Amino acid sequence: MAKSHLPATTPDTVWLARGRHSGPAPEKTLRENLRALKTNGVIDDFLEPEPEPEDPAEARERVFEARWRAAGVTVRARLTVGAADRAGDEHDWVLVAEAERPWDPAWPSPATMFWPEDGEAAWDRDGVGALRLRDINPLPRDDKALRRLLRDSVRHSWSINVVVHEAMTPDERGRRPLSPLLPPGLRHRVVEHRATPDQYQIANWALDDFGVRLPRGGAVVLPGTPAPPGYTGKDFSVRSVFLDGSEPRELLDAIERYAALPLPSPEGAQEAVTALREKWHLVTLEEELAHTRALVETYKEALEAMTASRDLYREAAELAHAALAETKEAQGVAPPAGDRGAQGPQDSPLHQLTRTFQRMTDTFRAKRASGEGASSAGAFTTGTFTTGSFSSGTPSSGASAPDGGAEGPGRSRDPG
Repeated sequence: MAKSHLPATTPDTVWLARGRHSGPAPEKTLRENLRALKTNGVIDDFLEPEPEPEDPAEARERVFEARWRAAGVTVRARLTVGAADRAGDEHDWVLVAEAERPWDPAWPSPATMFWPEDGEAAWDRDGVGALRLRDINPLPRDDKALRRLLRDSVRHSWSINVVVHEAMTPDERGRRPLSPLLPPGLRHRVVEHRATPDQYQIANWALDDFGVRLPRGGAVVLPGTPAPPGYTGKDFSVRSVFLDGSEPRELLDAIERYAALPLPSPEGAQEAVTALREKWHLVTLEEELAHTRALVETYKEALEAMTASRDLYREAAELAHAALAETKEAQGVAPPAGDRGAQGPQDSPLHQLTRTFQRMTDTFRAKRASGEGASSAGAFTTGTFTTGSFSSGTPSSGASAPDGGAEGPGRSRDPG
């Protein structure tokens, strides 16, 4: 069967984000905020499991688990903080949350269930280029750096990247980011790039590699790599964005429609989802009981399968023994009288007896020729065997006649 080259898509029950924390001790920030959220009843519980000693990768990471309810739906989330970089003040983090039903963007952002919402903790950086998740990000002035940033954002970022072109330099109201206007579940998944009026041409030159175009004074939602099914640059571009403090409803709708597509899982996302599902430690008593019951049911099914296999094996063995007994019994029964004539002459008992006597004759002749039979010549004289008959000599009353002498009564000439 040929392997499918279609990329895996992120389940609609899963919320994914990857970012970077700038500054020391992110674990301390997480612990303090999780304790406060549990005390205030925002989350049900949290846990910081110990790393597994047999997994060297986890020994360099810190894992935090949390559970809460959104609109009556249980949400489980796992945040992993990686080891510090060489400078010692940058930590990558990955956050995966999964609900019991498809994710609703109106639910609270899982990022705020771990990280504090204030701006003092610099955790809200994208994993590519350290771009801000809740602020605008001006495009680099250098052309090559601009192209490299957009290329890396399309190919490697887990976030939804949006490029907005400023038709004219906006005032303070036009420099407000999109993040506060988005549903809570999207506020920490969008990176907003801003192109100045004179960067219109260079921005489109960089975007040509991905088959999309930035309208003058408008915006475009960039595809990922690969682009999700149903994506076209025309459907996710906005011709006019008024940066005057008003709500850019058309652009917000485009972002929400893009987030609702079956998005291909970025590199490393499948492993993160698997870790959430298979390495979950924060279980309730009801979940432990359900898990135990599932194990019992699994063992019961396995035992029934083993019992059925044993019975089938026993039945097959009994049939094999019965068949063997019948075969032996059939081989021990003499053939019917009418079938005896079918036995060839080479296989008849008389012919087998004749061949035995012929071998004895050959042996005696060989001994006589070598002189070993001289002492027994007076006591025994060989006979001549023919097929189907036997003629024997008798010992003479006197001395044995020399070779070539007259033949005694009943003596046949030795052909040797």
